[in-house]
Amino acid sequence: MDIASLIGLVVCFVLMVFGMVYGKGFGVLSGFIDPPSALITFGGSFMCILASYKLPDFIAGLKSFTLIFKMSPMNVSEIIQKIIDLSNVARKEGLLSLEEAASEIDDDFLKKGILLVVDGTDPELVRAIMETELASVEGRHKDKIGFWENVGSMGPAWGMIGTLIGLINMLRDLSDFASIGPNMAVALVTTLYGAVLANWICAPVANKLKGKNAEEMMVKEIEVEGLLSIQAGENPRVIEEKLKSFLAPRDRGSSGDEAGGEADGE
Repeated sequence: MDIASLIGLVVCFVLMVFGMVYGKGFGVLSGFIDPPSALITFGGSFMCILASYKLPDFIAGLKSFTLIFKMSPMNVSEIIQKIIDLSNVARKEGLLSLEEAASEIDDDFLKKGILLVVDGTDPELVRAIMETELASVEGRHKDKIGFWENVGSMGPAWGMIGTLIGLINMLRDLSDFASIGPNMAVALVTTLYGAVLANWICAPVANKLKGKNAEEMMVKEIEVEGLLSIQAGENPRVIEEKLKSFLAPRDRGSSGDEAGGEADGE
């Protein structure tokens, strides 16, 4: 589990509650709970998004919330090492030997690229096919990111709608001055709900999904460059240095010393 997401959301909630009860006690929390306001803000936001999406896409967008709690199974250093290992196999035994190695790989994207290389596909065509699939994956990721960005933009708007409804109802009857303050507070609760929806839930989810997308795209670009380098017959040491250039300097530890040593000894 990605503990950072869980800690962030929980601590944000705790800080909000602390701000509400500080100096006043937990009894004031009832003033922040208003079912009609929640129905207008949360219900209106999500139903407006439902009207903008197909039902399967809407459901997929909701399910993507759970992705922020999942650790990425990808380890960039291990992937680079795997590519270096494949380059050593291809250098010693030829490209056709990679077909057997592909059967032991769980990454479907990498496996597909290996089989294209083994089949003798033109390098430019290999790149085009792999980049088309990469663009398709990124497009699906952006759909889910856009879903939460859209919900986040709807939250404050529907919060304001709820506030306006409350104010209109309040202004229709000003005979009881003692009720104006409480009625105004209830009206403002919907604005609070809209801000909470946008900034406590939607913004963190969208940003986390963006980070996961960027990480996966980098890994797939590494795989594409690695496969094309193997197909071109480049030295494993050269391939390693080329792939490490995708990483930040602090992450460029030696991921393939043994592979490089084998290459140097040929």
